[in-house]
Amino acid sequence: MREALEKAKARFDELTRLLEDPAVHSNPAELRRVSKERSGLEPLIQAVQRYDRLLERIHEDAMLLKSERDPELTAMAKAEIDELSVERDRLEAELPHLLLPPDPLDQKNVIVEIRAGTGGDEAALFAAEVMRMYMKYAERHGWKVEVLSTSMSGGAGGIKEVTLLIAGDGVYRRFKYESGVHRVQRVPETEASGRIHTSAVTVAVLPEAEEVDVDLKPGDLQIDVFRSSGPGGQSVNTADSAVRIRHLPTGIVVQCQDERSQLKNKAKALKVLRARLLDMEIQEQNRKLAQTRKSQVSSGDRSAKIRTYNFPQGRITDHRIGLTLYRLTDVMEGDLTEITDALFAAEQAERLASSGDAAPKNDRAGAGA
Repeated sequence: MREALEKAKARFDELTRLLEDPAVHSNPAELRRVSKERSGLEPLIQAVQRYDRLLERIHEDAMLLKSERDPELTAMAKAEIDELSVERDRLEAELPHLLLPPDPLDQKNVIVEIRAGTGGDEAALFAAEVMRMYMKYAERHGWKVEVLSTSMSGGAGGIKEVTLLIAGDGVYRRFKYESGVHRVQRVPETEASGRIHTSAVTVAVLPEAEEVDVDLKPGDLQIDVFRSSGPGGQSVNTADSAVRIRHLPTGIVVQCQDERSQLKNKAKALKVLRARLLDMEIQEQNRKLAQTRKSQVSSGDRSAKIRTYNFPQGRITDHRIGLTLYRLTDVMEGDLTEITDALFAAEQAERLASSGDAAPKNDRAGAGA
């Protein structure tokens, strides 16, 4: 542990020196990269500094106990050692988590795809409510939401499918746990007998891919344009502004028709295509990683039932970590923080167990290396 901490401190010092280098300041991309990496290490460095100061004070008090004969001073030293030891133990539990390398995707924007699953109109209505829930959640964090494409259900305000781009600081870190099947249990408004129905919505959360993340070769793309249409088949535009792109190597097809401009629709479709291709790489990495993990808290498995929303009981249950809350109304209004915090903690604990790191046990004799 101490060796890992010293390496982190050395890297932090190196990044600090780089930020003072005029050559780095003349390269905006490099400046952003260095600044971002240094900011990511800062919480760990601050914790290490607090930890080392604690060890120094405990060591000084222990020396005082050995040499001091004044009962009042020795009592004060013992009391301070007890107090400092509590804080030391807390930091020793925190440091291994801070040492875990951050997910390089955590700071990316996300593309969220919401699709109505089993349940007909009720599933389409819940898909619209899930979209609203995510928009409210983004609003709470000051993130920007852009609708990339929509396919309406045709009645009662339901949605067959919608694709959102959510942009802001740390969006993927929060949204990555939402991938999977969301099940809803409630009595539909059209149900005269009061019988509870179960419907489902699938959510896919994809990190937004930049051009440097995914290399799209023009020869791999089949691009078609057509006239966009709305519910019931009526024409939305009289020009061929809708765009459909097929990625020939993978067979992935994306289309966008929400904009009146063909160029804008093409740009949005390419954005979604890049995200899906990057997501394919991530899923393959997760499958390999799963061989050494007991579970996959944030695997993004599209077929896994991750959460149940029970409206009659006001209950929401996340099945991955067995978390049940009786505050469904708040959650549907975008208050997802308690759930995402619990999922993040579970993933960190899983990663820590896989890494084999242990708390520092040999640093207590002195002030550190």
